[in-house]
Amino acid sequence: MIAIAHFVAVTFYLAAAAIAALPFARRVKAPVGPVVLALLLGVGAHAIALAGLTRESGAASLTGLGPGLSFAGLVLAISLVVVESLAREVSLTLIAAPVAALVTIGANIAGLRPFLEPQGARAVWLSLHIILSFIGIAAYATAAAAGTMYLVARRELKSGRFGAIFRSFPPLDTLDRVNHLASIAGFLGLTLGVALATAYSFEYRAVVVTQIIWGVGAWLGVSALALGRVLRGWQARRAAVMSAVTFASVVALYVVFRLASLNRGQFL
Repeated sequence: MIAIAHFVAVTFYLAAAAIAALPFARRVKAPVGPVVLALLLGVGAHAIALAGLTRESGAASLTGLGPGLSFAGLVLAISLVVVESLAREVSLTLIAAPVAALVTIGANIAGLRPFLEPQGARAVWLSLHIILSFIGIAAYATAAAAGTMYLVARRELKSGRFGAIFRSFPPLDTLDRVNHLASIAGFLGLTLGVALATAYSFEYRAVVVTQIIWGVGAWLGVSALALGRVLRGWQARRAAVMSAVTFASVVALYVVFRLASLNRGQFL
């Protein structure tokens, strides 16, 4: 049941990306309704899969590598639904929906086995840290995607080429607004997640150096972006470059730590 629900979710995420690509094939209006519907169906199936996992594993259901990746895919898809519904555009789906699908596939390949056995308050504490952290990471990823698209669209505009990419992308102001709001949401989510992780580490003497380095690195990246926009008034282009570069660095650091990690059952 859990594997089938994940497969259905992946199918709908990829279908949403395919529908979002229609304006590139021919001049049609952005299919916001069908894209959001496909994403919602994927989110529904994904939520059913994780609810089934929670019934089987209890409060610690999100503590393993596979469960953590699956939840990351779900949060990214939910963020995408919110952004596309508010912006009335579908361009972000071209990037984020396949990523959500790939992360979900990776979760199933890694195995949906929790790292911890259900342990009451400790498992709830750790799961809450995971939930808030992934919300922050998903928002950070959204800011990076919007920033990357802003840079591409701006380059098209300056070069005078108004091809399919420029026509299909949202206005520059919309991409900048998404980048701004997502960076703030990412900062809030990761701040709470890192704070819970720090308290958990002290309380249960569960300090893992690679997790601390990566978590703090991600927090510093999104903090620099959010505070730069709010306090220093960074303009759209600078914020777009910072969001894309810092998030790519966070992902690269995760890949390095993941490859070097001996804790195969954990997210990191």
